[in-house]
Amino acid sequence: MKAELQHIGRHAVTVLAGQLAVMAFGTTDTIVASRYSQDAVAALSVGSAIFVSVYASLMGIFQALLPLWSEQRGAGQPQAIGYSLRQSMYLCLLACALGMSVLMMPDALLRWTDVPPEMQQEVKRYLYVLAWALPPSLLFRIYSALNQALGHPKLVTWLQVISLLIKIPLSIWFTFGGLGLNPMGAVGCALATLVVNYTMFGVALWLVRHQDLYAPLALWTRMERPDTAMLARFCKLGIPAGLAILVEVTSFTLMALYVARQGSLSSASHQIAANLAAIAYMFPLSLAIAASARVSYWRGAGDEAQARQLIFQCFKLSALMGCAVAATLFIARKLIVDIYTDSPRVMAMGSWLLICVATYHVADSVQTYCIFVLRSYRITVAPLIIYSVLLWGGGLGLGYALAYVWQAPASWHDWQATPMPFWVCSTAALFVTALAFSAILFKVIRPASEQA
Repeated sequence: MKAELQHIGRHAVTVLAGQLAVMAFGTTDTIVASRYSQDAVAALSVGSAIFVSVYASLMGIFQALLPLWSEQRGAGQPQAIGYSLRQSMYLCLLACALGMSVLMMPDALLRWTDVPPEMQQEVKRYLYVLAWALPPSLLFRIYSALNQALGHPKLVTWLQVISLLIKIPLSIWFTFGGLGLNPMGAVGCALATLVVNYTMFGVALWLVRHQDLYAPLALWTRMERPDTAMLARFCKLGIPAGLAILVEVTSFTLMALYVARQGSLSSASHQIAANLAAIAYMFPLSLAIAASARVSYWRGAGDEAQARQLIFQCFKLSALMGCAVAATLFIARKLIVDIYTDSPRVMAMGSWLLICVATYHVADSVQTYCIFVLRSYRITVAPLIIYSVLLWGGGLGLGYALAYVWQAPASWHDWQATPMPFWVCSTAALFVTALAFSAILFKVIRPASEQA
């Protein structure tokens, strides 16, 4: 077991390095836009919330293929991986068409969430650029899931880290202008993302073509006709998983759209808190990816006892990591917010929001681990239902009611006019979600003799 945990640890650390590099894309954009203007970071907050909602939900469909490919690897079927990857291209084509349509025509969504009219034009320009960045993003996500299933995430991590080194100067240059280029504000951050995403995918495609690692998969054969049975299995697993991520992400990112009603101060403060919560999320996400890949591998190899033992050990590790990261956020919250902004008002509100972020992260660590491992057991519908009821209803819905519907006493008005109601309700809802997922997971992995 010690060797298995070391294997998962190496895998998780490698994935984490890459995920943090990707998250640094958003952190870079937030800092750059904040230094450019408060209006720019407010538009970035709304635009990135919409993009992340679309991208993450579509990405979830393909991330759900990781357990399938890991099982095929455990069963010694490399060419089956290649065949299923080629079939996933048909699904990717449909996902790109759907996602680009939403990003290019966001007017209804912006009106529904009452984003201020003066902010809408900048948000639409930002999203139009990112719409063209969606196809390479999804294709690179498939490449990433493939490497994780094969137990070789290092290539992905190196590409992500190098891309960050390209992203930082491009975001600064495109946003502030210079060397003959006019300042573009938040749209400049989107353009930098577009360039970086196509660069990453282009290099990944070259690697798949030339690296010996992928030779046993026989990827470069003629594309087969759509396999309706296989695509149906993909959809049965991937669509509920993608919808669950959509609910999870929108319960989080829709806060940005609702908070936008409170003005630039609240939007800027919320963007900082949201960005830090997303960075913290990378820690449990990396462990969950590594653990689910290894659990699926042993299930494919027919060793259910080894899979169960890994699940128990990694569950404890995930909870401990969550507490450690939360403590760091709480203790260093003022120093962290100071990195993002030089506005005293944004700094004060952001410091208070980080108290909620720290608490939120403890529950987020547990529920993230559980939902990834549940996918290894083909359980995707129950998490979707739980997310919908608790995160949309108890978190986002109740937060909206407290912020905009509830007639609070006069002494509460200052608190009510901040993002705090949304964060408090979302944190409480996520704790209940974590408890529910934990109960389902431990019931599923109990040996059949104990369930009888």
